[in-house]
Amino acid sequence: MLKKEMEVPVTRIEGHGKIVVTLNENGSVADAKFIVTQLRGFEKFCEGRLMWEMPVITSRICGICPVSHHLASAKAVDAILGVEIPIPAKKLRLLLHMGQIIQSHALSLFYLSFPDLILGYDYDIEKRNIIGLLEKKPELAKKGIELRKFGQTIIEILAGRRVHPKYAIPGGVSKALKIEDREDLRKQIDEKINDIESCLEIVKSLCLNQEDIPISTYFMGLVNRNNELELYDGNIRVKNQKGEIVEEKLNPINYLSIIGERVEDWSYLKFPYYKKAGFPDGSLRVGPLARLNVADKISTPLAEEEFKEFQKLKENGVVNGVIYYHYARIIEMLYAAENVKNLLEDDDICSKDIWVNSIEIKNSEGIGVIEAPRGTLIHHYWVNENGVITKVNLIVSTVFNNMGMNLAIKEIAVKNIKNLKVNEGILNRMEAAIRCFDPCLSCSTHAIGQMPLTIQIVSVDGKIVKEITRS
Repeated sequence: MLKKEMEVPVTRIEGHGKIVVTLNENGSVADAKFIVTQLRGFEKFCEGRLMWEMPVITSRICGICPVSHHLASAKAVDAILGVEIPIPAKKLRLLLHMGQIIQSHALSLFYLSFPDLILGYDYDIEKRNIIGLLEKKPELAKKGIELRKFGQTIIEILAGRRVHPKYAIPGGVSKALKIEDREDLRKQIDEKINDIESCLEIVKSLCLNQEDIPISTYFMGLVNRNNELELYDGNIRVKNQKGEIVEEKLNPINYLSIIGERVEDWSYLKFPYYKKAGFPDGSLRVGPLARLNVADKISTPLAEEEFKEFQKLKENGVVNGVIYYHYARIIEMLYAAENVKNLLEDDDICSKDIWVNSIEIKNSEGIGVIEAPRGTLIHHYWVNENGVITKVNLIVSTVFNNMGMNLAIKEIAVKNIKNLKVNEGILNRMEAAIRCFDPCLSCSTHAIGQMPLTIQIVSVDGKIVKEITRS
C-alpha cells in the first residue's frame, strides 16, 4: 500500500513532507506515517574530498544550524590529526555554538510554534505566523526577533557571516575576538537574559495548558563529568522510558557500539535506535527534552533554578510529553545566554592563542559529536594517508527523532480523524506536533506561515479517499 505512495515524485526535504494515514476495515485510523522523501547524498559526494574541506562543505547541510555541522566536522578532523586545540580556541568555538543555540531556539519558539500556541491551532491560516503574532502580542514577538538577532550577531562577529560559517578550522579557529566586539556583546547580554527569563514563564504556562502528546521512547544526550547538561563535549547518556539509566559515561567515539540504523522502504530518512533494545522498541529521542531528561543538573544558576521546576513534571524520572520540548528549549536558551556571559567575562576569549599547526595525519578515522539545537549530531570520517575522505557517516538530530515524529502524528490522527473528516485545524495539529521536535523541514518552510505538507487518507485497499495539500 505504501509502496504505491512512494511513486509520488521526490520532493525537497526541507520544503515538502507528506503524512499518510491508513484506515482499517472499520474506517478507523490504523496507522500514520510522516514521510520525507529526498535523498540528499552528502555522505556519498564528500568521498574523494580533502578532510580539511569538510567543515565548510558540511556546513551547507543546513541553513538553520550550519554552525553545528561546522563544529562537529572540525572536531572530527581534529581527531584525525590527533590535536588538542588551545583552550581559547575551544572557548571561541563554544561562544559560536551558544550563539547558534540562541538564534535557532528563538526561531523555533517565536517564529514557528508561538503562532500555534498563542493564536490557536484553528486561527486564520493567513495570520498564523510571526506577523500575526506581532499584531496580537507585539512585545513578545519583538523579544523573539531580538533574541534571534542577538544569536546571529554572535555568529556574524566571529565567523564574518550569519550562515555557512568559515571559522572553525582543524586545530582551532581562524581569528581572535576583537576587544571592541567583546564589549559590544557584553553590553547586550544582561538584557537578553532578562528577556529570556520573562518569556520563560509564558512558555511554561502555554505548555502546561496544552493538550499533551504522550509517546514513549528512549532518550539520549551528552552530559559532562558531573552529569550536567552539556552541548559541546561530554559523554553519551541514555535513559529508558522508565527513567532508568541504561548507558552512562560512554565516550562518543564508541557510538556505534550502542546505535543502530534501521532502513524502512517507505522513507529515505533512517531510524536510529538503541541496539540493546532492538527496533522499534529502542527508538530514541534527542534534543532539548531528551537532554533535560538525561541530565542531573545544569551548571548555570538561573537555568538550574528553572530545571528544578522542570523536574517536577517528571514521572519515573523522565518527561515523556512531546509538548514539553518547548519548555525544555527555552530553559536551554537561558543556559546558553548565561554561558555567553561567562565566556565574555573570561579574558581568554580575546586571546590570540587560537590555533595549533597540524599537518600529520595520525589516525585513519575521526569522530566529532556535538549537541546541535535539535539534538545529538554525529560526524564520522574515514581518510587515507593523504587525508582524502574515503567514507562518511552522518547521523543528524532530525533523523534520531524520526520515530518520535511518527509516533506523535499517529497519536493525533487516531484521536482527531473520524469518519474521514479532516480539516485544516487537524492538519495544523499534526504539523504542530512535528514542530515540537523542530526538524529542518518546518524551519525552512513555516517561517512564512505555510508548510507544504500533504495529508492522504488511504483505505485498507490502498485507495486515496481524501487528500489535503498546501502549496
